[in-house]
Order: sequence, then structure tokens, then C-alpha cells
Amino acid sequence: MSYPLTRSRLIARAVLLLLVLLLAACARPAQPAAPATSAGSTPATAPAATGGENTTGEKVLTVALTTIPNSLDMPKAAERNASNAAWQLYDSLLFINDEGAVEPALATDWTVSDDGATYTFTLREGVTFHNGEPFNADAVVFSWERGKNPENQYATDWENATSVVAVDDMTVEITTDGPQPLFLRIVAQSWAMVPPGYIGEVGEEGFLTAPVGTGPFKLVELVEGDRIVMEKNENYWREGYPLIDRLIFRPIPESSTRVAAIQTGEVDLVTRLSAEEADSLRGMEGIEVLSYPVDRVYYIAFNNMTTGLDQPTMDAKVRLAMNYAVDVQAIIDAIFNGNGRPAVGLLTPDNWGYDESLQPYGYDPDKARSLLAEAGYPDGFTMDMACPAGAYTNFEQVCEAVQGYLAEVGIETNLETMESGAFWDLEAAKQLPPLFGDSWSATIGEALPRLVGALTGDNSSFSSWSDPTIIDLIDQISVTVDDDERATLYGELQSYMRENPPFIYLYEPVTFEAMRTRVENYKPRAAEQYYLYDIDINDAQ
Repeated sequence: MSYPLTRSRLIARAVLLLLVLLLAACARPAQPAAPATSAGSTPATAPAATGGENTTGEKVLTVALTTIPNSLDMPKAAERNASNAAWQLYDSLLFINDEGAVEPALATDWTVSDDGATYTFTLREGVTFHNGEPFNADAVVFSWERGKNPENQYATDWENATSVVAVDDMTVEITTDGPQPLFLRIVAQSWAMVPPGYIGEVGEEGFLTAPVGTGPFKLVELVEGDRIVMEKNENYWREGYPLIDRLIFRPIPESSTRVAAIQTGEVDLVTRLSAEEADSLRGMEGIEVLSYPVDRVYYIAFNNMTTGLDQPTMDAKVRLAMNYAVDVQAIIDAIFNGNGRPAVGLLTPDNWGYDESLQPYGYDPDKARSLLAEAGYPDGFTMDMACPAGAYTNFEQVCEAVQGYLAEVGIETNLETMESGAFWDLEAAKQLPPLFGDSWSATIGEALPRLVGALTGDNSSFSSWSDPTIIDLIDQISVTVDDDERATLYGELQSYMRENPPFIYLYEPVTFEAMRTRVENYKPRAAEQYYLYDIDINDAQ
């Protein structure tokens, strides 16, 4: 079956042809430039060190961010760049260590009731917030009440608790509405403690511009879009830490600029490099290249809650057709030099309950056209689509390739690539187009937070899909303590989501990073997160 060659289809085919030629030539596309934004700043309260230089005798670590963090307030931090920068200011009651085990942090120990619904935490004595305010049970209660505010993007992480009560000054009792097998891990990854007295004095807006926590570093300068400067918390409760004096985050959305910055020593660490960029840095004096598989799934989301209502994608056959229409393996080969694997759903092979019998849809444009015809769209249709700029390695090119493949089966997309902060604001407001590209990582070894965040409709800020069957299965998983039973439920969910896909499943990536060899003890995790309290700098390198 053939379709008229419109101007957009010609452009899409040109993009597709370019990908094929690049693949045949074993070349790797360059990262497109991403727009940067500018905004106001807070007044500096300490001089900012620049780059990775050490001109004052201080140990200074400078980290490049791929996007401009939307917030340093954890319940509002929209994505991994924002949360990585923000977490350096805070602590939770618990901590997940490098081996994946839950260990004490601001709580020294805890007990769980026989019914699995009540947790009693004993808090650490002598901890103070950066402003000198004491950490105590009242701070835990306040942090929870503030965190579960539905205006926060990640309110669901706090809503797992139905009550938080101060038993005494250093004891809190947290109640859930039933057994929650992942509750302690969610607390460890999400419940950043904040000072009630300080927020009462400066207000919410004052806190957003000058946040305070108990973490290893305290904020001294925030110039939005340019730099975030932190200094060592001399009173940190982890004795002997942090090891560096100053920590600087520099948002550098343009990939080529990040590469140049680490080559010159302007920054010490860059993340989310393309395979080509990583290869260009290998063997350079003073630079080490790191790579590791990421527990992250990239996808094109369908919106059935707002803009996608009454659109062709409400039909499961159309959504299946769009999955068969996209050659994911060719995208991985051409854009990522083969570094990655096609996704079969929102669970990765590293997640508990992953169904190894499932296979990717594969590339079958004839089947895609047949399914479209069965759904009543033999001539295709036109739909709007959006993707974030600069947020993920080569993702703009991925979205353009998807656009090209969809055009081949008659689906025209009006693709808009927008600044990532604006993109996530629209996503949280559920105002993105019927199709949009994004990704979600998992930080606790199971996919449940990713499933909750992306698939629970109005219950999650960043969910654009609502399906009662999916929500029911997720709810069952959330309260099933027995591991084998939970794995069975994960299997049922994966099978259902294969027949009723809420996404075009794309890929699970291998990520590349580069750091200056002067940096010691840096340990990234599969979710691309890092905690920098134990990082050291050795200028003898």
C-alpha cells in the first residue's frame, strides 16, 4: 500500500535514509545543540570557584549537568539532574548503600509491627540543619506533611504513609494503609528532611531560592542556568565527611560544550555522553571514561488523559501498529553504535519479576499497516508530538527517527522539540501533545516506582496514561510482601502491557561518562544517581 509523499514525509524519509547510510558507514551522528535558558539568580554568599581549578588550596569538584535543574527541593526535582544536585543538600531517615542494602541515616534503627503497617524510627541525636536548627521528630512530621502536598510532582512518594506522629522528640511512628514491601526503600530515595523553623521564617519561596537540609553540602550560591555552588558542611553527622571543600554544578545543555569542558579541565565530571563522544575522550591524559548499563527505559508515551482523548491512539491496535512501525534496533545501531537493547516494556532484565520469555515487538511495517487498516485508518493520520531538548543523549535524533518510521506507515507527526524544563512543566500539568518522548529510571532494584510514576493517571504528576487494569495490578504489587507472588503480578502486568501498550517501547541504554583522574571514589549507580559525600580530589594525579 502506498501513500502520498507529503513534504513532511519526504523530510522524514530523508532522516531515515541518513540513519541507514550512517549505519552502513559505521558512523555515529553528532549530538545536536540544545538551547540554554537564562533566568535570575540569588545573591552570592560566598565566592564561586570556577571549573576544576584549585587556586585557593581547596578541594573543588565541578560537575556538568545536562539540563538546568528545575528545583533543588526534592519533592519538586523533576528529573535525575535536579535530584542529583539536590540530594547533596539533604538526608533521609535511611540510605541505600552502594551494594543496594538499606542502612541507617537520620534514623539509627527502626522496628516494624507484626501487621507490617507501622514503622517506629529512632532518630539520630545531635544532628542539625545547615542553619543550626536541630533535627528532630517534629522535622520529620513537617517534612512529610509538606512533601505530600499534591502540588509537588513527587507527592506520591510521601503519600505511601497515612500518618506520621512524633512519639517523643527523637522517635517517630509512621503508619501505612497496609504492608508495603518497598516502603523503606521509597523513604530512603525520596524523603529528604527539611527544617520547619527555617521554612516558617523565609516561606516556601524563600526556601526554593535558598534551600537548607542536613546534607554533606550547604548551598552558598545559586545562579539559575549558570552554576550551583555548595560548600562543605563542617557539622555533617557522618564523621570525617565530606572529603571535598567545595562542590559546583554547572548546567551545560550542549553536549559538545560539556566534552570541551572536561578536555580543558573546566569540569571534573560529565555524564550522558554519546558513544562517539566517549570514544573521542579515551586515551586522553587525565581523563577516564566510564560506561555501565542503566536501569532506565526510553519510550514514546501515549496521552489518553487530555490531548490524546478521541485520538486514534485510544485504539490498542493503533498503539500496537506504532510499536511494530519503529525499527528500534536500527536506532540503537545507528545513533548509539549498538550500545543498548530494545525494551520489551517498563521492566528491565535487572528488575525483580522481569519476564524473560517476552521479546521486543520487532520491526514489521507490513503488520503495522495491517493493524492500522483493521483499526479503520488505512490512510494513516496526523498527530502532534513533543520531545525534550538536551535532557538525554541524542534523544532529539531518536525522536526524529521515530517520526520518520511512523511516516513510513502513514502516520504524520508534527514534532516539537522544546526546552526540557518547559517540557517537564507541561508534562506535570498533563498538557503535552498526544505523543511525547521521555524516559524513566528505577533506583531501588524494582520497577514499581517507575510504574507508579508513569502509569497511575491522576495519582501521579508525570503519568499521562490511565487504565483501570494497569492501576489495579500496580496497586496489588504495591501491597504484596511475598516476593514470588509479587513477581507473578509483575508478569501479569507485563503481558497485559504488551497487548495494550501505553507506550512505544524504545530502548534501555548503556550510558557513558567521563571524569578527570584527580577524582577519587566516584561510584555511579544504574539509575545514573550519585552521592558525593565520600568523593575525594587528588591533585597529585
